[in-house]
Amino acid sequence: MRSLYPPITPYHQDKLKVSELHTLYYEQVGNPQGQPIVFLHGGPGAGLDPIYRQYFNPQWWRIILFDQRGCGQSTPHAELQDNTTWDLVADIEKLREHLGIERWFIFGGSWGSTLALAYSETHPDRCLGLILRGVFMVRSKELQWFYQSGADYFFPDLWQHYIAPIPPAERNDLIGAYHRRLNHPDPQIRLPAAQAWSTWEASTIKLLPDPETIKRFADPYFAEAFARIENHYFVNHGFFDTDDYLLQHVHKIRHLPGIIVQGRYDIVCPFISAWELHQAWPESKLVVIADAGHSVTEPGIATALLDATDHFAQLAQS
Repeated sequence: MRSLYPPITPYHQDKLKVSELHTLYYEQVGNPQGQPIVFLHGGPGAGLDPIYRQYFNPQWWRIILFDQRGCGQSTPHAELQDNTTWDLVADIEKLREHLGIERWFIFGGSWGSTLALAYSETHPDRCLGLILRGVFMVRSKELQWFYQSGADYFFPDLWQHYIAPIPPAERNDLIGAYHRRLNHPDPQIRLPAAQAWSTWEASTIKLLPDPETIKRFADPYFAEAFARIENHYFVNHGFFDTDDYLLQHVHKIRHLPGIIVQGRYDIVCPFISAWELHQAWPESKLVVIADAGHSVTEPGIATALLDATDHFAQLAQS
């Protein structure tokens, strides 16, 4: 198992106004003359964590990280208006142009893998390669598994906390029932629902549950943005025209190098999605971690991602 690169402070931090309503926080880390790579965080709505900077050799990489619309240090907080997949794809392109980058690598995990695929399939000429972790494509079967029926077979005890805010009469459509509560004007209704939604994911994200992760996800400020934005995207099926949109368009990026890292026991984003993406993109390299779940910080996943970023850095230099 490898250790992450040491903690590092950004050499540049700023805000970028991307619409009349939304302003994004972004930062740059590492070598200003290095190979550019953009980090796409999960959720949607989770925002950045300083540890994300540590998956890249700072002497080789110019790492660009940003909080997506409505979360982290981007404003307005937990805002759903003008917040769609295609708004985020446009934001990534605006950030690339703003920073004067011709082409860059894309790194995304969980929802970040969704966004990485959506962006690269829209702008393949701007991409040098992709590193994806815990593949998620916002398909009906993926949403059904984790939020309605399937994952509860593994975690029936934790599932009771997830469904607690929803009356039995509404449990036939939990995403819809949560949508009504997460958009309720009364914070006494909205915040408990946000915390229940958020801690369900935090409790299942690792092979072995981590109390610190659960505590962070239960924080009201974090949970409101995370739950509201996730649910908003899921109610709208990722804002894709078809259920298999990303698989249907993967031919646009098959010429690009790709590495897919997947935990064998990922409950949040089960292995089937990474497998089906790899079948549609056989040129990609699939790395399956035998003793891991979904989290980017699990030792096997972290090691595979470090190997992937080192490999692409060396590839770019050759």
